[in-house]
Amino acid sequence: MQRKSLFAIALFLTLAAAGLVFSGIIGPEGSKAQIAEKADDKRRGDKIDPDIRVCPVTPTQEEVEVMERDFEERRAGKKDSLEPEVNGGVINVYFHVINKGSGISNGDISSQMINSQMSVLSNAFAPWGWTFNLVSTSRTTNTTWYNGCYGSAETAMKNALHQGTADDLNIYTCNPSGGILGYATFPSSYNSAPLKDGVVLLYSSLPGGSAAPYNLGDTGTHEVGHWMGLYHTFQGGCNGSGDLVSDTPAEKSPAFGCPNGRDSCSGRRAPGLDPIENFMDYTDDFCMFQFSSGQDARMDAQFTTYRFNK
Repeated sequence: MQRKSLFAIALFLTLAAAGLVFSGIIGPEGSKAQIAEKADDKRRGDKIDPDIRVCPVTPTQEEVEVMERDFEERRAGKKDSLEPEVNGGVINVYFHVINKGSGISNGDISSQMINSQMSVLSNAFAPWGWTFNLVSTSRTTNTTWYNGCYGSAETAMKNALHQGTADDLNIYTCNPSGGILGYATFPSSYNSAPLKDGVVLLYSSLPGGSAAPYNLGDTGTHEVGHWMGLYHTFQGGCNGSGDLVSDTPAEKSPAFGCPNGRDSCSGRRAPGLDPIENFMDYTDDFCMFQFSSGQDARMDAQFTTYRFNK
């Protein structure tokens, strides 16, 4: 992995001044409680509604502007550096299994499921130079954390279990409230809240889990995409700033299922069919299978700026 010294400025002051919290981003959907309430309507017993993927990592335009301003300032500070940008490498992973008892139905997922999830991540990111190495797996029986990992128990859970530094990935599996499949922190939030950094996944979304059609492991891919600095492909809709990646066509709203030929922004800001095969949309796991070259460039720049060797 290539290394690049990072320009040191205090993100904490920037984010605190804006009053933003980037662990489980609160976007246009509303507060965490509101998101959970809406998502509850999409749950059918213990099953996941096949028409909806819930990932609440959608920042407002104002939040995006704060993050991007900080990103550009940091990059500008190193524009004369001769050191190359990080363009891939091995990311160490600390996996934390939160359960309410023994057995997969209680969240105590198998080692095989974890290994399969690791393979899914490496297969998705390897074309762009990134692979994932499982360092350790912890198992914690705690019903409060298990059911409150998106909400009241998040801070206590992560404070107790988080390991490593900015370029290490912490993955937590549990039972997020309201049918949420997962959420993640952005790279720019690490400096102000390092212990909150990481990805949280619904335990049954891992390969072999029961959350069909979201049980092939690409909820993990999607959330790690956020952790690497990517926005949703539908960020900003047809007329906003979008996902700040030039080769993902604008998308009015999330796509569900696998709607081939969908063109929700026809004739508007950016030409092209909706990127329903992209990991950063909301389509079913079997439908999504790619990142774009532009997303790769953004992930490299974000990792260099915020994560590598920090």
